[in-house]
Amino acid sequence: MIVNETLTRVVELRREIHRHPELGFQEHKTAEVVERELDSLGIEHRRVAKTGVVAFIRGSEAGPVVGLRADMDALPITEESGEPFTSENSGVMHACGHDAHTAMLLGAARILQAQRDQLSGTVVCLFQPAEEGPGGALPMIEAGVLDDPPVSAIAMLHVDPRLETGTIGITAGAIQAATDEFAIEVIGRGGHGAHPHLAADAIPAAAAMVLGMQNIAARETDPLKSVVVSIGTIEGGYRNNIIADHVKLTGTFRSHDVDVRDSLEARARRILEGIARAYGVEVRFTVDHGYPPVVNNAALARDFADYMRAHANIRLVAPAPTMGGEDFAYYAQRIPGLAIRLGIRDEAKGTTVAGHSSHFRVDEDALPIGVETLVKFAIGVCDRSIIPQPIVEAVVE
Repeated sequence: MIVNETLTRVVELRREIHRHPELGFQEHKTAEVVERELDSLGIEHRRVAKTGVVAFIRGSEAGPVVGLRADMDALPITEESGEPFTSENSGVMHACGHDAHTAMLLGAARILQAQRDQLSGTVVCLFQPAEEGPGGALPMIEAGVLDDPPVSAIAMLHVDPRLETGTIGITAGAIQAATDEFAIEVIGRGGHGAHPHLAADAIPAAAAMVLGMQNIAARETDPLKSVVVSIGTIEGGYRNNIIADHVKLTGTFRSHDVDVRDSLEARARRILEGIARAYGVEVRFTVDHGYPPVVNNAALARDFADYMRAHANIRLVAPAPTMGGEDFAYYAQRIPGLAIRLGIRDEAKGTTVAGHSSHFRVDEDALPIGVETLVKFAIGVCDRSIIPQPIVEAVVE
């Protein structure tokens, strides 16, 4: 279990970071908090990727190198959680638990630094900016955080209100989705609402496209494979008696399977162009490929779950994958990676709201469990109780 002094410090840090949330690549104060804490612990560190911090806990003997990653950024949301340490940055909130992730990694660093005389190997702590966008993982990787020294395996924690406090979730394989965004422009020919036959109405064409796109999931994808096609915005028209000549739609594709993901753009384009021809309009379709799916290394997931059963009194579950995205995917493409879910659900405390909500809250009783999980992962790899198997052909996007 985590000693009271460390737990108290983790809670203090989490609340300090929560009060001062910052958006992606703007985490200047957060990075300063991290650096201040690392300095107080005598832990070597350096800045990377603008507002990222990488720290090194070097054991007394040579051995494996293990990575622990926490994201630091917040979301553009006005907080309504009711917490006494609510956001003091108007319109910005830690609504996804990154404040807790950062504080827990600092707590794990404190413990590992105190035990470095018994540590054989090196722990690389990655405090990453901009997970919520535009993406901080790739800039961190490009700055060499996995290469000097070469990291053999990496883990992260993410709070999860689906799981009860006292629980961690370890699931092998694809656990989070690729996050691709698309835009559709429908170009028609305007006219008077009383004479629709003299125009090419972009609105009914756009409506047909919204429905047609759903056919990708409903009829063109193996029902045992996950895919989501969501239209998030639709804009068009001028007033009630004018035929619209232009409509713009935006949306997202979510998928776990690489082959499914690779097929989505072509399928959507075929459907959209067919509808456009039928309605006598033009269509322009663009896709912005975002984060790839997060794929937990199967052997690492199995071995760490076994290690936790043998060395920790923490309940383990295997939660279902989600269609949310995470740029931890880029680390896990290059080296064996493990995204671990940390239960924070407590009905009495009201910590049941999903992330990205203005009412999101974290059960702080989960924090010592998260710290212990990170410490156990680092020690298990360093003492070779867990031996990661290198990825033979890393997929790089």
